[in-house]
Amino acid sequence: MEKYEFIASTKIEAINQAKKKLVETENNLLIKTLKEEEKEVIIQVIEKREILNFISNYLKELLKNIGYNSIQIEITNKDTTPVFTIYSENDSLLIGKSGKNLKALQTLIINVLRKELQEPYKFVINISDYKEQREKSLIKLANNIAREVKESKVDTKLDSMNSYERRIIHNALLNNPYVYTESTGEEPNRYIIIKAK
Repeated sequence: MEKYEFIASTKIEAINQAKKKLVETENNLLIKTLKEEEKEVIIQVIEKREILNFISNYLKELLKNIGYNSIQIEITNKDTTPVFTIYSENDSLLIGKSGKNLKALQTLIINVLRKELQEPYKFVINISDYKEQREKSLIKLANNIAREVKESKVDTKLDSMNSYERRIIHNALLNNPYVYTESTGEEPNRYIIIKAK
Protein backbone atom coordinates (compact mmCIF):
# COMPACT_ATOMS: atom_id res chain seq x y z
CA MET A 1 0.00 0.00 0.00
CA GLU A 2 1.63 3.23 -1.14
CA LYS A 3 1.75 6.13 1.32
CA TYR A 4 2.53 9.66 0.18
CA GLU A 5 3.69 12.63 2.24
CA PHE A 6 2.95 16.25 1.39
CA ILE A 7 4.45 19.32 3.07
CA ALA A 8 2.95 22.81 2.86
CA SER A 9 2.39 25.89 5.00
CA THR A 10 -1.30 24.96 5.61
CA LYS A 11 -3.27 21.73 5.68
CA ILE A 12 -5.50 22.92 2.83
CA GLU A 13 -2.44 23.54 0.62
CA ALA A 14 -1.05 20.10 1.47
CA ILE A 15 -4.40 18.46 0.63
CA ASN A 16 -4.57 20.39 -2.66
CA GLN A 17 -1.06 19.15 -3.53
CA ALA A 18 -2.20 15.58 -2.82
CA LYS A 19 -5.35 15.95 -4.95
CA LYS A 20 -3.34 17.38 -7.83
CA LYS A 21 -0.53 14.81 -7.73
CA LEU A 22 -2.79 11.78 -7.25
CA VAL A 23 -5.58 13.11 -9.52
CA GLU A 24 -8.20 12.24 -6.91
CA THR A 25 -10.96 13.99 -5.00
CA GLU A 26 -10.55 14.45 -1.25
CA ASN A 27 -13.33 11.87 -0.63
CA ASN A 28 -11.16 9.21 -2.26
CA LEU A 29 -8.16 9.89 -0.04
CA LEU A 30 -7.36 8.85 3.52
CA ILE A 31 -5.56 11.86 5.00
CA LYS A 32 -3.61 11.75 8.25
CA THR A 33 -1.86 14.78 9.75
CA LEU A 34 1.69 13.86 10.78
CA LYS A 35 2.85 17.32 11.87
CA GLU A 36 1.03 20.62 12.22
CA GLU A 37 2.97 23.71 13.25
CA GLU A 38 2.51 27.39 12.57
CA LYS A 39 4.24 27.45 9.17
CA GLU A 40 4.55 23.78 8.31
CA VAL A 41 2.04 20.97 7.91
CA ILE A 42 2.93 17.41 6.91
CA ILE A 43 0.18 15.02 5.86
CA GLN A 44 0.25 11.36 4.90
CA VAL A 45 -2.11 10.33 2.13
CA ILE A 46 -3.29 6.91 0.98
CA GLU A 47 -5.72 6.40 -1.89
CA LYS A 48 -8.82 4.59 -0.61
CA ARG A 49 -8.80 2.23 -3.60
CA GLU A 50 -5.33 1.10 -2.45
CA ILE A 51 -6.86 0.22 0.94
CA LEU A 52 -9.67 -1.72 -0.78
CA ASN A 53 -7.12 -3.61 -2.92
CA PHE A 54 -5.03 -4.35 0.18
CA ILE A 55 -8.03 -5.83 2.03
CA SER A 56 -9.18 -7.81 -1.01
CA ASN A 57 -5.70 -9.23 -1.72
CA TYR A 58 -5.11 -10.05 1.96
CA LEU A 59 -8.44 -11.91 2.11
CA LYS A 60 -7.67 -13.87 -1.09
CA GLU A 61 -4.19 -14.85 0.14
CA LEU A 62 -5.42 -15.80 3.61
CA LEU A 63 -8.30 -17.92 2.29
CA LYS A 64 -6.05 -19.56 -0.31
CA ASN A 65 -3.64 -20.54 2.50
CA ILE A 66 -6.43 -22.32 4.38
CA GLY A 67 -7.61 -24.24 1.32
CA TYR A 68 -10.12 -21.97 -0.44
CA ASN A 69 -8.91 -22.03 -4.03
CA SER A 70 -11.89 -20.65 -5.91
CA ILE A 71 -13.28 -17.61 -4.13
CA GLN A 72 -14.75 -14.44 -5.56
CA ILE A 73 -14.74 -11.11 -3.71
CA GLU A 74 -17.21 -8.40 -4.66
CA ILE A 75 -16.67 -4.88 -3.29
CA THR A 76 -19.73 -2.64 -2.89
CA ASN A 77 -20.67 0.28 -0.65
CA LYS A 78 -23.39 0.40 1.97
CA ASP A 79 -23.83 4.11 2.69
CA THR A 80 -20.13 5.08 2.69
CA THR A 81 -18.82 1.83 4.18
CA PRO A 82 -17.05 -0.64 1.85
CA VAL A 83 -18.55 -4.15 1.95
CA PHE A 84 -16.42 -7.13 0.89
CA THR A 85 -18.71 -10.02 -0.04
CA ILE A 86 -16.96 -13.38 -0.32
CA TYR A 87 -18.40 -16.17 -2.47
CA SER A 88 -16.80 -19.59 -1.92
CA GLU A 89 -17.34 -23.31 -2.38
CA ASN A 90 -18.02 -23.74 1.37
CA ASP A 91 -19.75 -20.65 2.76
CA SER A 92 -21.09 -22.39 5.89
CA LEU A 93 -17.57 -23.27 7.11
CA LEU A 94 -16.40 -19.68 6.54
CA ILE A 95 -19.42 -18.33 8.40
CA GLY A 96 -19.16 -20.78 11.32
CA LYS A 97 -21.71 -21.36 14.08
CA SER A 98 -23.70 -18.15 14.67
CA GLY A 99 -21.23 -16.31 12.43
CA LYS A 100 -18.23 -16.89 14.73
CA ASN A 101 -15.74 -17.62 11.93
CA LEU A 102 -16.93 -14.58 9.97
CA LYS A 103 -16.51 -12.38 13.09
CA ALA A 104 -13.01 -13.79 13.63
CA LEU A 105 -12.10 -13.09 10.00
CA GLN A 106 -13.39 -9.51 10.29
CA THR A 107 -11.45 -8.98 13.56
CA LEU A 108 -8.24 -10.32 12.01
CA ILE A 109 -8.48 -7.99 9.00
CA ILE A 110 -9.37 -5.02 11.23
CA ASN A 111 -6.19 -5.64 13.28
CA VAL A 112 -3.95 -6.13 10.22
CA LEU A 113 -5.30 -2.95 8.63
CA ARG A 114 -5.01 -0.93 11.86
CA LYS A 115 -1.34 -1.94 12.08
CA GLU A 116 -0.81 -0.92 8.45
CA LEU A 117 -2.68 2.43 8.65
CA GLN A 118 -1.99 3.25 12.31
CA GLU A 119 -5.68 4.14 12.68
CA PRO A 120 -9.08 2.40 12.40
CA TYR A 121 -10.77 2.05 9.02
CA LYS A 122 -14.43 1.07 8.76
CA PHE A 123 -15.43 -1.80 6.45
CA VAL A 124 -17.62 -4.92 6.51
CA ILE A 125 -16.92 -8.50 5.45
CA ASN A 126 -19.91 -10.57 4.35
CA ILE A 127 -20.16 -14.12 3.04
CA SER A 128 -22.71 -14.57 0.26
CA ASP A 129 -25.93 -13.11 1.70
CA TYR A 130 -25.31 -14.20 5.31
CA LYS A 131 -25.68 -10.72 6.86
CA GLU A 132 -28.92 -10.01 4.98
CA GLN A 133 -30.36 -13.38 6.05
CA ARG A 134 -29.16 -12.83 9.63
CA GLU A 135 -30.79 -9.38 9.66
CA LYS A 136 -34.11 -10.86 8.48
CA SER A 137 -33.99 -13.60 11.13
CA LEU A 138 -33.16 -11.08 13.90
CA ILE A 139 -36.07 -8.83 12.87
CA LYS A 140 -38.38 -11.86 12.87
CA LEU A 141 -37.07 -12.92 16.31
CA ALA A 142 -37.56 -9.37 17.68
CA ASN A 143 -41.16 -9.20 16.43
CA ASN A 144 -42.04 -12.68 17.74
CA ILE A 145 -40.63 -11.97 21.20
CA ALA A 146 -42.25 -8.51 21.26
CA ARG A 147 -45.61 -10.21 20.63
CA GLU A 148 -44.99 -12.65 23.51
CA VAL A 149 -43.90 -9.85 25.87
CA LYS A 150 -46.97 -7.76 24.91
CA GLU A 151 -49.28 -10.68 25.79
CA SER A 152 -47.49 -12.01 28.89
CA LYS A 153 -46.16 -8.67 30.27
CA VAL A 154 -42.98 -10.61 31.21
CA ASP A 155 -39.61 -9.09 30.22
CA THR A 156 -37.50 -11.32 27.99
CA LYS A 157 -33.70 -11.44 27.90
CA LEU A 158 -32.11 -12.30 24.53
CA ASP A 159 -28.76 -14.07 24.02
CA SER A 160 -25.66 -11.86 23.94
CA MET A 161 -25.06 -10.18 20.58
CA ASN A 162 -22.52 -7.85 19.00
CA SER A 163 -23.37 -4.15 18.59
CA TYR A 164 -24.40 -4.60 14.93
CA GLU A 165 -26.97 -7.30 15.83
CA ARG A 166 -28.25 -5.37 18.87
CA ARG A 167 -28.79 -2.30 16.67
CA ILE A 168 -30.96 -4.41 14.31
CA ILE A 169 -33.16 -5.52 17.26
CA HIS A 170 -33.41 -1.97 18.68
CA ASN A 171 -34.36 -0.54 15.26
CA ALA A 172 -36.88 -3.31 14.58
CA LEU A 173 -38.81 -2.44 17.77
CA LEU A 174 -38.13 1.31 17.89
CA ASN A 175 -41.70 2.32 17.01
CA ASN A 176 -43.47 -0.63 18.66
CA PRO A 177 -46.26 0.80 20.84
CA TYR A 178 -46.29 -2.15 23.29
CA VAL A 179 -42.61 -2.88 24.06
CA TYR A 180 -39.21 -1.21 24.32
CA THR A 181 -35.64 -2.50 24.30
CA GLU A 182 -32.69 -2.03 26.62
CA SER A 183 -29.07 -3.15 26.20
CA THR A 184 -27.30 -4.33 29.33
CA GLY A 185 -24.15 -6.20 30.36
CA GLU A 186 -20.51 -5.79 29.38
CA GLU A 187 -18.92 -6.55 25.99
CA PRO A 188 -18.63 -9.21 24.62
CA ASN A 189 -21.61 -10.50 26.64
CA ARG A 190 -23.87 -7.49 26.18
CA TYR A 191 -27.48 -8.44 25.53
CA ILE A 192 -30.94 -6.94 24.99
CA ILE A 193 -33.97 -7.13 27.25
CA ILE A 194 -37.36 -6.63 25.61
CA LYS A 195 -39.76 -5.03 28.12
CA ALA A 196 -43.48 -4.29 28.10
CA LYS A 197 -44.45 -0.60 28.09
